Amino acid sequence: MHGDIDPRSLIGCKAYDSAGTRIGTVDEVYLDDATGRPQWAAVRTGLFHRDAFVPLEPSELRGGTLRVPFARELIKDAPDFGVGRHLSPAQELQLYHHYGLTLPGTADGRRARGSGQAAPPADRDFGRIAGAEG
Repeated sequence: MHGDIDPRSLIGCKAYDSAGTRIGTVDEVYLDDATGRPQWAAVRTGLFHRDAFVPLEPSELRGGTLRVPFARELIKDAPDFGVGRHLSPAQELQLYHHYGLTLPGTADGRRARGSGQAAPPADRDFGRIAGAEG
């Protein structure tokens, strides 16, 4: 996803999984504290009225919809941290593990899953909510 997108424009967008099935509506957008770029979206899934966190990278915004390149089941099983609060580095690390994504700032490109797990850099704080003062 392009980092120059206004995160507020994502709020209310319909979100679809890798098969093109609607998974819900974007409720909140969380920014990377170090870069200010949109990093995670909380999608109201309708499944038990909960929000599922989905990564905005490698998701795409096309035609006013968010295309998340993961299966509905994986999204549904994402850790539930509630919304409206700052994501801690540990929570964000859990999300990276869950989706099997490469951690930002790892020079060797290690992935969050498997042996050799890397922790987020100690000087970074993740998951600020878009529009929140901090």
